[in-house]
Amino acid sequence: MTGGAGFIGSHVVEQLLQAGHKVVVLDNLSTGRLANLSSFALDPKFTFHAVDIADLAVIRPHFEGIDWVFHLAALADIVPSIEQPIDYTRANVTGTIHVCEAARQARCKRFVYAASSSCYGIPDALPTPETAAARPQYPYALSKYLGEQVVLHWGQVYKLPVVALRLFNVYGPRSRTSGSYGAVFGVFLAQKLAAKPYTVVGDGTQTRDFTFVADVARAFVMAAASSVSQEAINIGSGQPQSVNRLVELLGGEVVHVPKRPGEPDCTQADNRKADRLLGWQPWVSFEKGVRILLDHIDYWRQAPVWDARSIDKATKAWFRYLGTNAEKAA
Repeated sequence: MTGGAGFIGSHVVEQLLQAGHKVVVLDNLSTGRLANLSSFALDPKFTFHAVDIADLAVIRPHFEGIDWVFHLAALADIVPSIEQPIDYTRANVTGTIHVCEAARQARCKRFVYAASSSCYGIPDALPTPETAAARPQYPYALSKYLGEQVVLHWGQVYKLPVVALRLFNVYGPRSRTSGSYGAVFGVFLAQKLAAKPYTVVGDGTQTRDFTFVADVARAFVMAAASSVSQEAINIGSGQPQSVNRLVELLGGEVVHVPKRPGEPDCTQADNRKADRLLGWQPWVSFEKGVRILLDHIDYWRQAPVWDARSIDKATKAWFRYLGTNAEKAA
């Protein structure tokens, strides 16, 4: 598995070990954390290698004897991708080519890729099916979509059995605590610990298809165990929730920051394909997922605490490149 020390990857590792599988993790720790693997680091079925997927010669030997490949290594976040598009292309596109090629050469039996629902951009249809047009709005979304196309192409040309899971707004324990301003849960939980107001984008009525990480990890394992191949599949709860509802569940004061360009008002997965092909459905309700997060809130104690001023500074590139003329002038 690539990216196994990351947020989602560490949960996939955990479920695989619990099911009795041997797991080999490749991660350069640029965004992942060894702490995410600490609870099973001594498991004899677990092996970790600190390597960069962009170096094919280095990663290639680690694919020998591997049956299932889970490719989750990637650079994430919108703002850094706008500022550093070459880095994102190297990690998320070139890196994916190298992982596909290593899996092909080693004759691995299954390949599951962590694709992104950000490929849909601002969709015309809600819930959004896999047949919707790809409209990436920023370099991160583009790089993940190009990575998906690489994976499907390796399946088409080299008959590598591949599945791409388009993930919707994943949340849960061990989500990232540092780095660029990004996911709402990490931002809000750090603010809650610091007794600071939640920085709500716009009026907070925008909704997201928040999907609990344990459900997502289960989808990866089910996709690997299936006979499904050459498919892109949505993985989302199908039950979008507003940011205001999240604030209500967390409890606390709010301040509002400007609505950001290139973001949809709503994301909602049409997950009927996942049900039909994999037999996958989400199990964890939004309310239960938030309760679980609050039980693990100490994880975010060392996370940066954002406020309106620091968010404005961090997102200037976002508005500069993606905003309207009026937004840019402001």
